[in-house]
Amino acid sequence: MQTLVPSVIVFGMLVFFHELGHFVFAKISDIKVNEFSLGFGPQILSIKSKETDYSIRILPFGGYVKMEGEDSKTSNPRAFNNKPALTRLGVVLAGPVMNFILAILLLAIISFSSGIATTQVTVIPGEPAQRAGIRSNDHIYAIDNQRVDSWDEVVDLISKKPNEKIAVTVLRDGNYIKYIVDTAVEPETQRGIIGIKTVVVKNSLSKSLKFGAQKTFWISKMILVGISQMISGKVEVDVMGPLGLVHIVGEAAKIGAYQLLYIAAIISINLGLFNLFPIPALDGGRGVFLALELLRGKPIEPEKEGLIHFIGFALLMFLMVIVLFKDIRELDLIKRFWPNM
Repeated sequence: MQTLVPSVIVFGMLVFFHELGHFVFAKISDIKVNEFSLGFGPQILSIKSKETDYSIRILPFGGYVKMEGEDSKTSNPRAFNNKPALTRLGVVLAGPVMNFILAILLLAIISFSSGIATTQVTVIPGEPAQRAGIRSNDHIYAIDNQRVDSWDEVVDLISKKPNEKIAVTVLRDGNYIKYIVDTAVEPETQRGIIGIKTVVVKNSLSKSLKFGAQKTFWISKMILVGISQMISGKVEVDVMGPLGLVHIVGEAAKIGAYQLLYIAAIISINLGLFNLFPIPALDGGRGVFLALELLRGKPIEPEKEGLIHFIGFALLMFLMVIVLFKDIRELDLIKRFWPNM
């Protein structure tokens, strides 16, 4: 239960915000929404309004917004298929966009409460940074002429260059000063270090929101870099399914609320990016067809588009089954629940 409850809350929140994006943009665009559902399978709770049925279903890993005319032709002027292609594209992309907005808000909450790691630094006496001339309260502006906007970027760039000379540009009293620093090596991780600590700023709403946006962008970039490295074969392919995510969420919940919110933000970013990929049956795949419609001036035949989405959905389900068995094997769930087997 300690794993299940936080997992249901986290995944319910992620699905709610994703589907809320579709729902709100559909309503703004005067598209008739027949149902807003959280989860799949049999209904647990259902509330009927004048136009839309709101429901919660038994399986929490998903949800949907069912719009008039989404899967069939109709003469209703408020139907999804009767709206301009650009409007439909906005509705489709609004879901992933909401996942990024949710991540920004979660990261902003963390930074507002626990503090923001800034690029302003405290220098450790006797370490490479001080020996090179960097002072406490300097702001790190660039590493090897690469502009940095967050402490994560500072750490990432320095850590990649152990026992090397790096150019560190700092901002001090309105002046930009460049220092050449010989990095040292952290024994435990073998990463490059120069002996600086971040200055933490707390309880700033504007800075927290800015940090949330910057951190979301940085995490997104790191995920895309990781995917490109897996595709190119530079790193081993490692895909995690629902059971693996449930395990991670459960472990994060044991550590504390901030760790749980941080993991939720990372999963939300992953969900947003994944849905933007041009894969049939996903929002990105539907977006490709709508973009083609805008370019061609006429839609793709519904039968052909529906077949492609169906094939894409079937392949995704096949992949999901493979990943599910991978999660079961790696988490050793069979022995955990049936120790005598």
